[in-house]
Amino acid sequence: MSTRKLIQAMTKKSISHHEIASNIVKALYKSGVKSFTKTPALLSNLDSQVAHLVLSNPDLPPQSCLTFFNFLRQNPSPFSHKPDLRLHVTLVSRLYEAQNFAEVINVLNYIANDDSLRSPVVNIVSLIEDGTHEPKFVEKLCDMLFRVYTDGRMFEDAIGVFDYMEKSGLKIDERSCIVFLLALKRCDEMGKCYGFFQRMVEANVETTVYSMTIVIDGLCKRGEVQMAKNLMDQMVDRGIKPNVVTYNTLINAYVKRNDCVGVNKMLRSMKNDQLAYSAVTYSVLMEWHWKSGKIDEVEKLFDEMRERGIEADVHVYTSVISLNCRVGNMKRAFALFDELTEKGLVPTSHTYGALIDGVCKAGQMVAAEVLIEDMQSQGFNVNQVIFNTLINGFCARGMIDEALNVKAVMEQKGFETDTFTYNSIASGMCKLKRYDDAKGWLFTMMEKGLTPNVVNFTTLINISSKEGNLEESNRLFKEMQKKGVRPNIVTYNTLIAGYCKNGKMKEAYKLRDDMKAMGMVPDVYTYTSLIHGECVSGKSNEAVKLFNEMKQRGLKQNEVTYTAVILGLSKEGKSDEAFRLYDQMKEAGLTPDDRVYNSLVGSLHAARS
Repeated sequence: MSTRKLIQAMTKKSISHHEIASNIVKALYKSGVKSFTKTPALLSNLDSQVAHLVLSNPDLPPQSCLTFFNFLRQNPSPFSHKPDLRLHVTLVSRLYEAQNFAEVINVLNYIANDDSLRSPVVNIVSLIEDGTHEPKFVEKLCDMLFRVYTDGRMFEDAIGVFDYMEKSGLKIDERSCIVFLLALKRCDEMGKCYGFFQRMVEANVETTVYSMTIVIDGLCKRGEVQMAKNLMDQMVDRGIKPNVVTYNTLINAYVKRNDCVGVNKMLRSMKNDQLAYSAVTYSVLMEWHWKSGKIDEVEKLFDEMRERGIEADVHVYTSVISLNCRVGNMKRAFALFDELTEKGLVPTSHTYGALIDGVCKAGQMVAAEVLIEDMQSQGFNVNQVIFNTLINGFCARGMIDEALNVKAVMEQKGFETDTFTYNSIASGMCKLKRYDDAKGWLFTMMEKGLTPNVVNFTTLINISSKEGNLEESNRLFKEMQKKGVRPNIVTYNTLIAGYCKNGKMKEAYKLRDDMKAMGMVPDVYTYTSLIHGECVSGKSNEAVKLFNEMKQRGLKQNEVTYTAVILGLSKEGKSDEAFRLYDQMKEAGLTPDDRVYNSLVGSLHAARS
């Protein structure tokens, strides 16, 4: 073939492509994709080049381009292959011209989720025809692709887009970075989240308190509180001041760690930054004071909040109601509940749950049933937590049959009997001294494949101790540790009480020392058991030393503590000391029982003889 003929042939082919594309465009104008079903010959010579010419035709509206593209995706048979990457990018550019960003995102999703199309961003950008788009197009394309990868949790691909934009000097939108940070946080990828934030700062992305607070919140939830605080300080040096949400996040983290110093530092910093407390701040501080046993401070904060005009929402009311329920102040809890409803606020299932838990602990089971009826009338279903609360309440009152009836209803509703349920029933059996039945329930639980937790093991240890089988108690204590279940202070106190009751004080003190080595602080129950043990062993002087040590450590003695010491002193004829403690007991507002009166009378006879 001569050179002239070759050129003519090439020219002819080129014209042929344009003619085919022109005919398709005319058909789309006339009747859309329906024309292809009527005249299939229109697509007989269709290939990637022709499709590109169709989508690139400036006379064809972008919506028609999208219609044609979707037709090709759904009917790839006329094509030798489905639309390629170039065709996707061509459509993206047309849709961008029409400001149809929602469809741009859809097309980019096709690219991101198809292994045959997914490609490095540099390859995608290279397919954009120079000079046909506004300067911001590449920047916007990369931003949208970054978000698509983020939504699809394709984090490495998203980072690739970020890298390209940084190297190319394109502006990176902080809002898109915030979406990326949130996605990493939701996936518990805090290492990557923290690292990406540092990349943002290094790349001079316009960074605000909002993106900083996202990272701080994620670090706090992972227990990396010091790292979160350091990040805040670092950003303050860069001129980004924390807002009330940032402070609330850190204060809450310090509260959960019982870090009084940290809480106070944050409060001082808030004051220095002239930031007023929000409803969340007050709610967190109320929880903090309650954990410290300062219920009066909780009420002060609640009053202060309202005085400052900060409207308490249902969540704040629920928190204060819950706190009052935990300390047994049900009168105040119900008053707050009435106040809540009078303000037009709608109680949540958590509000009802707190009240039901409170009345159950107070043994007011009739009130619990009334609350459940009210709760259901408001459209709330009884959940497993409330079922378990009721079961526990009945068991605590020794009403095992009622508890078992609730358990049956719970199972009928499709809820599984869990470790809490079994332990509540076992504890109820213990109160009735039905120890074999209690053990039977816990063994049934294990047979069903439920893993015993620290509460279950502690209940079994308690049963063995009450049966006087300290060897079994000790075996269970060692078994729970072998299974990776960490004993808590209740477990230790249960064992200590068992040894003290049987006069084995050496073993009891060793357990107390072990408990302290584990970072647990002996409480009223620990001391009361040891005091009782010393009195049983006839060592009232040691009991008095422990009694006085409690005061030095800020522990408040209860009726049981006073009774144990008075009985011990009376037994040894030390009537003067016994009567002195009796007077102290009444001054403390505690009511002595008949055993105290009888022992005091007995001490007078012992002293005369």
